[in-house]
Amino acid sequence: MAYKIVVNKAFVNRLTEVLNYLEKEWGKKVADDFVIKVDTRIRSLELHPFIGALSKHKNIRGIYITKHNRMYYKVNGNKVTILNLYDTRRRNYG
Repeated sequence: MAYKIVVNKAFVNRLTEVLNYLEKEWGKKVADDFVIKVDTRIRSLELHPFIGALSKHKNIRGIYITKHNRMYYKVNGNKVTILNLYDTRRRNYG
């Protein structure tokens, strides 16, 4: 069974910030590669929503995109809600 993916606005905003930062600092290819990694992780959650480790917050799971970026989400019924994306080194970009 494939789970339905729902993307939170906070995640979209953070992803946009990360992509802008990556493209500015490292170039378009690095930003494009990051998009591919995010997409691959989200697609894996469609089939395996419980692969992420439980966080200290109830029912919220986290999964690494890269060693510096972690995506948080929750599973409710047949739906996976992508909550946010965090840089494990710092809180802000730019």
